[in-house]
Amino acid sequence: MDNFFRVEGAPDFGMFSTSHLVGIGVFLLVIAALFAGRKHIGSSALAMKVIRYGLLGLLLLSEIALNFWYVLEGQWDITDTLPLELCSISLLLSIVMLVTRNRLLYQVLFFAGIGGALQAWLTPSLDFGYPHFRFFHFFIAHGAIILASLYMTWIERYRPTWKSIAWTMLFLNVLALAVGALNYAIGANYMFLRYKPSTPSVLDMFGPYPYYLLAEELIALTMFIIMYALFFWIPDLRREAARQPENKKELTR
Repeated sequence: MDNFFRVEGAPDFGMFSTSHLVGIGVFLLVIAALFAGRKHIGSSALAMKVIRYGLLGLLLLSEIALNFWYVLEGQWDITDTLPLELCSISLLLSIVMLVTRNRLLYQVLFFAGIGGALQAWLTPSLDFGYPHFRFFHFFIAHGAIILASLYMTWIERYRPTWKSIAWTMLFLNVLALAVGALNYAIGANYMFLRYKPSTPSVLDMFGPYPYYLLAEELIALTMFIIMYALFFWIPDLRREAARQPENKKELTR
């Protein structure tokens, strides 16, 4: 059990290793279950409350547990462990969103939260492999960020608009300016604004600083457009196409 928490002798993380792929597979099953049960859950106030507060508790516990681990293992460092990565900020804002059901927060988190956490899931910046505490924490916390926004979408029936993409890009750039200023002041690299992560990531494909930052902007914008199209625009078009024959029948009566 000591090895579950200890830094010394911890297993290394292997991208697309068996444990990584199994984790992704389990998470996809959870997403599929939430989607399949969305109508049943949405029709039950108790089920909605259980899932909403369950996700809220999972997000809170994951952040508390991580900071306890930082302190107990002597890993806490102002330049590395403040909750100033995009996913850490998304996690904290997701807690606020689930408590308040704030629609503006949802519109930003649907794109920034899901997009950022999904990228982290696929190309984790992680030093600890299965079965270490940090391995489980990383995937559970990032999974809960995604599930929080999907819950608000599929169960609470919230939805963003095309303008939400612009608001999200504005939020990310303002956030990057603020975090970048702090990075400069304390010699940190939060949000990888000064240099790329030491572990393999998608950023390795886009050259040195500052070119990879520009690539991140384009990747984020493209991902957000694709997300909106897949979740909302294409389904709306299909529903409209399905209604047209019925409308024609009504007109011919």
